[in-house]
Amino acid sequence: MPKSKRNKAITLSKTKKKGREHKEVIVNSIREAVENYNSIYVFSYENMRNLKFKEFREQLKTSSRFFLGSNKVMQISLGRSDSDEVRPGLHKVSKLLHGNSGLFFTNLPKEEVIRLFEAYEEHDFARTGSTATEKVELHEGPLDQFTHEMEPFLRKQGMPVRLNKGVVELVSDFVICEEGKAISPESARILRLLGVQMATFRLHLICRWSPEDFEVYKEGLELSDIESS
Repeated sequence: MPKSKRNKAITLSKTKKKGREHKEVIVNSIREAVENYNSIYVFSYENMRNLKFKEFREQLKTSSRFFLGSNKVMQISLGRSDSDEVRPGLHKVSKLLHGNSGLFFTNLPKEEVIRLFEAYEEHDFARTGSTATEKVELHEGPLDQFTHEMEPFLRKQGMPVRLNKGVVELVSDFVICEEGKAISPESARILRLLGVQMATFRLHLICRWSPEDFEVYKEGLELSDIESS
């Protein structure tokens, strides 16, 4: 009997990695964008959702371009000091690329960009390890929102349940999550079943660069802080 191709061993040493060539493509793409767009923004994000971000990016693709990835590579692309920056003042932009951040190149007016970013938010289910925004508790009694087939699964998530005449019943009060505390894998599954969304995907503008000026939007951060760092 011939061996299945699905069971074919793969030597990991032969798989391609994103090395120097890939980084050079990103650097060249960013430098090309510097020449093609009027303004550059640094933005941060919280509770990233790739699908939602892709939809937002698609809405703006005719006038703008986003870059996410290694902050170090993006910094090198722009220049990390006034001696190697590709345009005057871009090293200030580089210094604000840290943590969960990205670059936004656009030809849109500043007012339109601010409006778009401030208005944008997408709600979704919280993931394991994220912080609960509220306390969610179920009280003793029948759980009509669940079918009897769900009872074994709910028990595996730590819920004190039983079947009573074909109805899932909670035998005692049960706290799914506490406000301000990390959400466990079991709690994340239960919240999804209940339709409780605690995560909000948001984008925040940090700064804006154009050939004419440089503005910082991040609260508590002064232009002098960047220039002296």
